[in-house]
Amino acid sequence: MEKKIKILILEDNISDADLILRQLHKSGMNFLSKTIETRKMFEEALETFFPDIILSDYSLPAFDAVSAFKLLKSKSLNIPFIIVSGTIGEENAVLLLKDGVTDFASKNNLMTLPQKVIRGIKEAEESLEKKEILEKLKIQTAALLIANEELKFQNNEKEKRAVELLNANKELLAFNFISSHDLQEPLRKIQTFISIIMENEAKNMSEAGKKNMGRIQVAATRMRQLIEDLLAFSRVSTSGRNYEMSDLKNIIEDVKAELKDTIKQKKATIDIIELVPINIVTFQFRQLIYNLISNALKFAHPELLPHISIQSTNLKQDDFKLKNLNSKQLNCDYWNLSIKDNGIGFDPEFNELIFVMFQRLHHRHEYSGTGIGLTIVKKIVDNHNGIIAANGILNKGTTFDIFIPIEQKINSDSLEIDRAILPMLL
Repeated sequence: MEKKIKILILEDNISDADLILRQLHKSGMNFLSKTIETRKMFEEALETFFPDIILSDYSLPAFDAVSAFKLLKSKSLNIPFIIVSGTIGEENAVLLLKDGVTDFASKNNLMTLPQKVIRGIKEAEESLEKKEILEKLKIQTAALLIANEELKFQNNEKEKRAVELLNANKELLAFNFISSHDLQEPLRKIQTFISIIMENEAKNMSEAGKKNMGRIQVAATRMRQLIEDLLAFSRVSTSGRNYEMSDLKNIIEDVKAELKDTIKQKKATIDIIELVPINIVTFQFRQLIYNLISNALKFAHPELLPHISIQSTNLKQDDFKLKNLNSKQLNCDYWNLSIKDNGIGFDPEFNELIFVMFQRLHHRHEYSGTGIGLTIVKKIVDNHNGIIAANGILNKGTTFDIFIPIEQKINSDSLEIDRAILPMLL
């Protein structure tokens, strides 16, 4: 159903008002009208009738078109205003049009009035639409300016962070040098002198003295291992990253060759079920594979021959989402590496704790180690924008699942460090 146009007629002559209405009806226009002649009636009509257009005589005894139009402007009402008069004169009409009046029509020729009414309403609607668009643009522009300022702030913070990382990286490199030379050299001498003393002076020592010397030797060995593990962690944290495609087969075979004595001693089997390639930092993943396999061999079940299975597959993003893992990148496919063993396992409550530095689930007298190996593994996974999940079952074994985005932005020059480790190192 066509909307009726609300027309407010400001006219003191009933005959003239009737002529206007008859001309509008004759054109087939669908409208409602209200005729008024005083200022008070005009103000009330604006608040109750809500006209779409106003048709006003130029000169009325108590109220005129100029006063009505000024009142309209003072209320900031965007209502089309057409002056219908036979006495306005061309000069006055031009001045009023410049002032903002929509149009004017002569009472002597009302045939053009319906067209002017339709055009005036249309132009007002278009004007209102443009105004709304401009307001939206102003809001959007303001929002963009705020966002731009926020972006500038974030970029400044990133630059500050980059400087901090660079300085911290220099500190870690200095630590590497000190650890490689100044810290390890005294430990090597301690171990050497203890070996000489035990060789040459053991017959002159009491049993308690021998035990104490043995404890010193064990403590020195443990300290050297701790320093080496911390060095490995710092290298993983600060080294530049050169990515290359690999299915890990060569890496796994290399690690197996390095651990062949332990594998042979424990009669362990390592099965490679399936491997698919992924873009990785090769030297870091070699460290990861080494740590996970040696971890599985270390925590082998005393009553079972160790069995380790390794498999990698690709997961579609929908399948990855079903795993409900805490990831910032959900809209991509993932590469999944799974390493499973039949060792002593652990209670599920420790699934996340095992990745915390220096956290141990067993006493050092039961199993050797520094509590850094799995922390290094997690750091390597973090470097690849991935996720690692451990699923342990006591006396049943452990499964480590690693998920890495197949497509990710790679910055081979990036340097990142773990600021939490820096105070421990220095």
